[in-house]
Amino acid sequence: MNNLNPAEIYRKAEGYRRYSAELLSELIKIPSVSGNEKDIVTFLEKEFANCGADEVRIDDFGNVIARIGSEEPVIAFDAHIDTVDIGNKDLWKFEPFSGEITDNRVLGRGASDQKAGMASMVTSLKLIKELSQNLPFTVYFVGSVFEEECDGLPWQYLLKEEGLKLDVVVLTEPTDGKINRGQRGRMELEVITTGVSCHGSAPERGDNAIYKMAPIIRALEKLNDELPSDPFLGKGSLSASRIRSNSPSLCAVADFAAVYIDRRLTWGETPEGAKSQLESLPEIKAVNANVTIPDFTTPTWKGLPYPTPKTYPAWILREDHPCLIGAAKCYQALLDEEPIVDKWTFSTNGVSTMGMFSIPTFGFGPGLEKMAHAPNEYVSIDDLVKCAAFYAYYPWVMRRI
Repeated sequence: MNNLNPAEIYRKAEGYRRYSAELLSELIKIPSVSGNEKDIVTFLEKEFANCGADEVRIDDFGNVIARIGSEEPVIAFDAHIDTVDIGNKDLWKFEPFSGEITDNRVLGRGASDQKAGMASMVTSLKLIKELSQNLPFTVYFVGSVFEEECDGLPWQYLLKEEGLKLDVVVLTEPTDGKINRGQRGRMELEVITTGVSCHGSAPERGDNAIYKMAPIIRALEKLNDELPSDPFLGKGSLSASRIRSNSPSLCAVADFAAVYIDRRLTWGETPEGAKSQLESLPEIKAVNANVTIPDFTTPTWKGLPYPTPKTYPAWILREDHPCLIGAAKCYQALLDEEPIVDKWTFSTNGVSTMGMFSIPTFGFGPGLEKMAHAPNEYVSIDDLVKCAAFYAYYPWVMRRI
């Protein structure tokens, strides 16, 4: 199989166009908001087996994992199969879980983010098995869960507890037709002020925690404009995402207030540095506000809690890395053009595979990044075909590098 014809692989992927679209439609029809992925995991377990996987299993975290081959190199394709909720249904022009196929598109929640990646992965498994039964590599196809709740956590589990040894990870998040080699990191923080409650009719008797928070919020807005930038990943950012408070009643002065922060970390920034940066703000020091990094402790659909701090590092795969060179060769051979190599704006499971464990990681996935978490989500069926061909051919390319 050393003389595989890329054009023939692409032709075979085109032959599975209808299968890929219909499979994605079925996946969309199975709601799988984070923490409720059991039904889609069970569906994929059967689908992988029907497509000829050598092994299929569900781990204790709740991920579904299929394997073909048993030789080196060892490659993993990842698609998180959980989604965010639909948000305001009035903003949707079609039923979010319809999986409707129309105008060369598949519609519905998760179409781009990122069940399309899984549909292309399953199709590529079928293609690879058609090409040869004696595979000179190993490929894992991972349907990861809980990514939307805690990016990277399913792969923390796989790499720490399952002990997977991998040469490269390919993320199938939407990339707008580009090959992505990095992303900013992120973390979550909470700033807390405390006060003394009293009756609201005499506020001078108390110490209002909400008023203490007001100058802090203005300082956070200003800090966002001053954060550093990286030539490739871009600027770090800070956004206040939630405010909460507490008082004995609505007729009382607040004795507690907190602002929740989404902090994006560019290259060179660290969670420790970002936390210290907040703690050093004069507005925070003036009221002895407390800055904390929350832990994620919510159990998966299998009931397993896997606690982790809500910090997710930035990562960049160097431009001359062999697996990225292989990706470019694969893309050019299949599509007869040079790929655009870029980065994601949002966060992915690469925060674990590359950011924490230094496993070479890049992304090429069907769909548009702007569709992620948006109403009226869709993906082009052409993208499904391109990605299925890429995933089927890439292991053969890597074998020769």
